[in-house]
Amino acid sequence: MGWFRSERQGGRLKGMAPLLAALGLLSACSSTLDAPGAGLAPAAGTPPVRGATLGNGTVRVALLVPSSATGNAGVIAANLRNAADLALREFQDGANLQILVKDDRGTPEGAREAATEAIAEGAELIMGPLFAQSVATAASVARPAGIPVVAFSTDTSIAARNVYLLSFLPQSDADRIIGYAAGQGKRSIAALLPDNGYGTVMQAALQRAATTSGARIVTIERYGSDRAAKQQKAEAIAKIVQSGQVDAVFMPDGGDTAPFLAQVLTAQGVRPGQVKFLGSGQWDDPRIAAEPTLKGSWYPAPDRAAFAAFANRYQSVFGAPPLRTASLGYDATSLAAGLAARYGQKRFSAETLASPNGFIGVDGAFRFLPDGTNQRQLAVYELGGGTPVLIDRAPQTFSRTGT
Repeated sequence: MGWFRSERQGGRLKGMAPLLAALGLLSACSSTLDAPGAGLAPAAGTPPVRGATLGNGTVRVALLVPSSATGNAGVIAANLRNAADLALREFQDGANLQILVKDDRGTPEGAREAATEAIAEGAELIMGPLFAQSVATAASVARPAGIPVVAFSTDTSIAARNVYLLSFLPQSDADRIIGYAAGQGKRSIAALLPDNGYGTVMQAALQRAATTSGARIVTIERYGSDRAAKQQKAEAIAKIVQSGQVDAVFMPDGGDTAPFLAQVLTAQGVRPGQVKFLGSGQWDDPRIAAEPTLKGSWYPAPDRAAFAAFANRYQSVFGAPPLRTASLGYDATSLAAGLAARYGQKRFSAETLASPNGFIGVDGAFRFLPDGTNQRQLAVYELGGGTPVLIDRAPQTFSRTGT
């Protein structure tokens, strides 16, 4: 992870990106911690800690995860914890952190108890929770205490000053793919969006991205959850494509939906070369990569090679590959360690966390905005009936006013 410094010279953005490794703060390729407990001793007089800890540095932060929640939530919690552990192991010269791992049980009440306990034990920053309602409840405890939250939820309605979302948000997806498509001459866009909360958020993100990039939204169709509704809306879009009004179709839904929509469009006579299919980060999925009707489509995602390198290191330590969300635990911990090492008493201030220069993590460059949301610099991939091909690398810097 690293800090950015950017400056304008000769009308162009000249990026200067000194990595934390160069500052003696972090090297993701070299481990200086032999075990999670290695490091500096806690300061005298700090309150005792209930529950598990990682590291024993002088700066305490909390990790709130749904360890005892049912379903897949417990598996995600274990991945986030392991990734935090790995980040501590890989921090150059030793991370001066002690992470208080708290089980929020995947419930708002559990999050309230975990946050209250962590703050009483001296946590200066809360990483997590995962679920939106739990984030909101933890924030209601942290805010009066002046403790910032770096959460893993994707629900932008709970973002606020000092409640930052580290997750992947629809706006970054829309900004990247619509901006790239417009730059390639694909400026007249039809959209197929689900008729649910994600679709509503993505519609707003699409409209903003189109305005920024100079694209035009010709039509938006919202579909229900059943196949018949999806087919009907895709057929409506196909008629517009055949009329020559659009040159790109944006359909960000993942899983089996994007392949189905593409199959319907193809069955209605939409041919490669007529339009470009555009997706979202949800398309970073083997099911979508293997769909022949999506060959040649574009979608935004973090650098796959960077995550693969992280996944290899994770598996070598913990014996199993990580879930995709594990990188959030790694980046949150690396961020906390880097800020603690560099910024002293201002390490977790709003000014420091929402620096317009941003940071670099496993998933590339990101920055928190003052409203608690984030921006990410993403790559663009093209589908080819197999492994996606990188066609435009992710930018490594931010300007102060845009992406």
